[in-house]
Amino acid sequence: MLRFTKTLFFLISLFWMVSSQAQNEVYSSETTQEIADTTFVNLRDYSSDFVYDMKYATEDNFLKAKVYDCAECMLRYKTVKALIAANKEFMKDNCKIKLFDCYRPLSIQQKMWEIVPKPEYVADPKKGSIHNRGGAVDITLVNANGVELEMGTSFDFFGIQASHNYKKLPVSVKANRKYLKDIMIKNGFNSFDSEWWHYNLKTGLKDNVSNQKWDCN
Repeated sequence: MLRFTKTLFFLISLFWMVSSQAQNEVYSSETTQEIADTTFVNLRDYSSDFVYDMKYATEDNFLKAKVYDCAECMLRYKTVKALIAANKEFMKDNCKIKLFDCYRPLSIQQKMWEIVPKPEYVADPKKGSIHNRGGAVDITLVNANGVELEMGTSFDFFGIQASHNYKKLPVSVKANRKYLKDIMIKNGFNSFDSEWWHYNLKTGLKDNVSNQKWDCN
């Protein structure tokens, strides 16, 4: 009986050790698994420090049409990392990034082109845009009270006043635009001359145009 008890105890101990080791290996594998920089991810899964006003998920845009099924900001992982880094700098001054648009599937680009087939307003889907590559964001800044900093025009204003090169603006507006631009460029983005709100990740320009979809549930 004593020999049986010792054997049983040994088997139980051995099972526990093997099971524990297996669990540790799984846990280690999950925690060390790396995400490729070009993987599409949801910004909300990596930070809760952004403000959202995803215009194309509403009719409050120049198209006057809702073209997104849900108001999510999907981007390539490397774009998310750079955007979070920039936002942390803005937050030091009690500001935050407010998002108007992020990744745009090619099918949405085609839908937008059907509504407004004008290359000065919408990129031709035959060529695709940086938005279709997951490397562009349309943004502004809000203060600690959630109020947008004055930038001189509204988002998607297609006039010369929206250009970074337009100088007939109040000093405070020019300062706000410069502040936004300086921090974004410092964190790996390029500005777009005719649109103060548009920023491209420099390393995202050569990524493939994508029609990646996401689940709205």
